[in-house]
Amino acid sequence: MAVITISRGSYSRGKEVAEKVAERLGYQCIGRDLLLATSDEFNIPEIKLIRAIHDAPSVLDRFTYGKEKYIAFIQAAILRHFRKDNLVYHGLAGHYFVRGVSHVLKVRIIADLADRVKLEMEREKISEKEARRIIEKDDEERRKWGKSLYGIDTWDPSLYDLVIHIHKLRVEDAVNLICHTAGLQQFQATPESRRAIENLARAAEVKAVLIKVRPDIEVSAENGIIEVRTRALEAHEAELIQEMESLAKTVPGVRDVRVRVVPAVPYGD
Repeated sequence: MAVITISRGSYSRGKEVAEKVAERLGYQCIGRDLLLATSDEFNIPEIKLIRAIHDAPSVLDRFTYGKEKYIAFIQAAILRHFRKDNLVYHGLAGHYFVRGVSHVLKVRIIADLADRVKLEMEREKISEKEARRIIEKDDEERRKWGKSLYGIDTWDPSLYDLVIHIHKLRVEDAVNLICHTAGLQQFQATPESRRAIENLARAAEVKAVLIKVRPDIEVSAENGIIEVRTRALEAHEAELIQEMESLAKTVPGVRDVRVRVVPAVPYGD
């Protein structure tokens, strides 16, 4: 059993590959719909979240700690699914949240620009010039999104276990390669890798709850024990710790909460 993340550009056939891999393996397949579902939790109308995804992260800059809150909610939503195993995820930066988890197979699908332009022309009934402009703009925005929010270049092949070029290799070939690789022993879940993803998921869920109180926090989890690190003025420390402990314990599976507050320097000192 494995989790498969598929990173892709527009019109690279990545969504088609993801859906066929999931069907072949009997896995659940999730994609952008997951992000849209998160828009309610993030309290941004759906159209604004879609715009944020496709028009670079500048929209999030309008909100206080917008990027930090967005990442926290998306991370919690994605990892909530990843902890189930038997999953194919295609979308932005899914692999970013599970670095170091051994049973996650990270795949990148690429395709020739000419092939992508042709697909865009056929589907949208537009000129070659317009199709090329749209795809190049989308590529630039997706790359900017990854760098700005996650500090990664989604085009960097070292981030992936498998990079597949759809051209001479067809969609069906890509499906065969991914299914075969997912069956290798090194991508099978182990007690350790399951525990790692469970800890990541629980930490993300706690952070999504606490970030509404303190956006500048770091959260880690180990077998139900939560470590929270943040800054606050000494006068507010006891109240903040009590509030954070109370909120964190509302997350299922949390057994204990340890809050470490680093004294903040008062403004003007």
